[in-house]
Amino acid sequence: MERRQHRRVSAQVQGFLLVNSHEIEAVTLDLSVGGAKFECELEVYPGKVIRVRLIIPGAEKPVSIEDARVQWVGDDTFGVSFQSIRPAELDELEQLIDEYDEAEGSGHA
Repeated sequence: MERRQHRRVSAQVQGFLLVNSHEIEAVTLDLSVGGAKFECELEVYPGKVIRVRLIIPGAEKPVSIEDARVQWVGDDTFGVSFQSIRPAELDELEQLIDEYDEAEGSGHA
């Protein structure tokens, strides 16, 4: 059984992934402060490091994560772990995850 280090929520958040100087739109399927699962037709492989920008509703600017390492790849989905994240970005992510967590818990997801 896999044990996750961070609380994970089902959250569809628009994002942009920068790989090899190409930026492509993607959507998260789930999200934690430690990583995310993306739905995207981007060709990546485990170990590849990409840059992630997440469009957080209500935030002044996107959350930008410079180093996201691809952990696994599936059919049109892949998972990344966030290698380094700035404190301000971490706060934005935690707040978003709290909001999704509360909505799921109250049955209003």
